[in-house]
Amino acid sequence: MPRTAKDDPKDAPEPKDAPGTDEVQEQLDVEEEKGYRGVEVDSTPNENYTVAGVTSGAPTPETDPEHAERVRQQLRGR
Repeated sequence: MPRTAKDDPKDAPEPKDAPGTDEVQEQLDVEEEKGYRGVEVDSTPNENYTVAGVTSGAPTPETDPEHAERVRQQLRGR
């Protein structure tokens, strides 16, 4: 019966040596820095959605029609 890396783990390649690992890690680092994956759909700062932001009157698309229109314009401009 042939031996595999499962039979002898010390012969298994290190995960960091696997093809594509650096590219995947780089993309994950970018997403971690941004705080989300994909395309940002609302440029409103997250702080505006907190209790402090809402009670201070910080605009959100849900609470301020003018801010909602600015967000719509930003999204159309892509």
